[in-house]
Amino acid sequence: MINMIQNAKDQVLALTEKAYKAAAAAGKLPADVSVRAGVEIPKDTANGDYTTTFALAAAKAMKMRPRDIAETLLENMDLTGSYFASAEIAGAGFLNFRLSPAWYAGVLSAVESEGESYGRSDALKGQKIMVEFVSANPTGPMHMGNARGGVLGDTLAAVLEANGAEVWREFYVNDAGNQIEKFANSLEARYFQILLGEDAVEFPEDGYHGDDIKELAQAYYDEHGDDLRDVSKEDRHAALAKFGLERNIPKMQSDLRRYKIEYDQWFFESELHNANYVAETVQLLADRGYTYEKEGALWLATSRILEENYRKAGKSDKDIAKLDLKDDVLRRANGFYTYFAADIAYHRNKFEKRGFDRVINIWGADHHGHVARLKGAMDALGLDGTNRLDIVLMQLVKLLRDGEIVKMSKRTGKAISLTDLLDEVPVDAARWFFNAKHDTQMDFDLGLAVREDSENPIYYVEYAHARICSLLRNLADQGQTVPAAVDVDASLLSHETETALIKQLSLFCEELRLSARDYDPSHLNRYLVDLAGCFHRFYTACRIKGEEPAILSARLKLADETRSVLKNGLALLGVEAPEKM
Repeated sequence: MINMIQNAKDQVLALTEKAYKAAAAAGKLPADVSVRAGVEIPKDTANGDYTTTFALAAAKAMKMRPRDIAETLLENMDLTGSYFASAEIAGAGFLNFRLSPAWYAGVLSAVESEGESYGRSDALKGQKIMVEFVSANPTGPMHMGNARGGVLGDTLAAVLEANGAEVWREFYVNDAGNQIEKFANSLEARYFQILLGEDAVEFPEDGYHGDDIKELAQAYYDEHGDDLRDVSKEDRHAALAKFGLERNIPKMQSDLRRYKIEYDQWFFESELHNANYVAETVQLLADRGYTYEKEGALWLATSRILEENYRKAGKSDKDIAKLDLKDDVLRRANGFYTYFAADIAYHRNKFEKRGFDRVINIWGADHHGHVARLKGAMDALGLDGTNRLDIVLMQLVKLLRDGEIVKMSKRTGKAISLTDLLDEVPVDAARWFFNAKHDTQMDFDLGLAVREDSENPIYYVEYAHARICSLLRNLADQGQTVPAAVDVDASLLSHETETALIKQLSLFCEELRLSARDYDPSHLNRYLVDLAGCFHRFYTACRIKGEEPAILSARLKLADETRSVLKNGLALLGVEAPEKM
């Protein structure tokens, strides 16, 4: 829970405030002036390691030039026992602080004492958060979008846990509704083609045309023969759908397990219908006055709900007119509830029945039009979907090999599925690359993912970890063990690559916080590449073996702590930290 960057920022403000009070007591600055100042890390560290705008923020209230205030503060500032070696004035009145060995030693101590917990915090403690992700239709193999959503959801859940939240991972199985009827209809057609001949039975134009449907129909026939030939269409569809789902869902589970993804629950849509929870939810919306009937169907007044929300948010009539708001069918004229009605019931279940404080859904970008509608439905139920339901939209994935777009698997000749991908690319590489920034279209280079050189970012990071492990083994063979942080003289780590590496270690806490705040665990990918780069530069510039004992000891400690943080970061991504490569 030790964040040395935040500690340094807090100390800058404390030192400045103490200097101000001393100057005010001596009559050199006006007393009792309230100052709201910020502390930043300058982009160019030649200007110092930390800077505060205290003097600029106080200038108006004190009726003094910022630089004069800064000079007075410096005259009354005591850095003894602090993390800072010096302070100086820059520009119009910025106060810049330079770190002392005490801060660098503090980073080493924090990494050592917290070990596998380094970087974690209690920022989200007490929050119960569900992350629902993948939730692919169980009617066929999972594809590239599922591969990306799986990693994004799983790593985001890990990041939220690392920030103290109680996290629940869930897969929503759409085992009811139109897509299951289409699934059964497709299986039925393929089943009768087996019985009567392919030319004798026309396949439905809107059916699922994949080879997997043919394989499932054949599997049913192989096990049961023609026992469905003369039963009712309803019974035949129920039997075929049940048979297909009982094979598809376990296959999805095993594929995701291979992908290192485990869920707390696989939640079945059918359970909502069987418990009349969908009907009950629709009735609640009706009781609140948000539904109406038209042409035999029951509609949700989505446009009215969203218009109310937009007005609360301060949008004008002109802004609202551009939104092209539409209402949604909840129950069709034939009495069947729509997917949207089931989705509303499912999210009501998340908030009302299971008590999640926040719900995060990982969706493809093609679902963007559904976001405001679902949030609005939660608002209509009094569940504050506007603030408690968050949707993370991810863009499409484009697979490339040698610069060419890949659409078909070389192994199967079919559209590439998650299984095909993992047969070609190591799981860790797939997890790394699919954790890239989710709001931009992704080019997944199959060739790059398996390269063993510095152009491949995961290889570059894993190699840094393995390189350190090799160094530690070699030095251990010579009787050199990693010292405790208290036995290291941090002032000896003064080379620019050494201080840069320690600063990079300190940034891990901040990057982990930002990953949770932004719902963007790709912060960790970028951080780990930078950390590996800092280590490689340090290792090139600063000799360890053969150095005098005190320097060797300090550099060995720094290398080992880099190894520890690399491992922590890779673990959050679900990626191994190899000790040999």
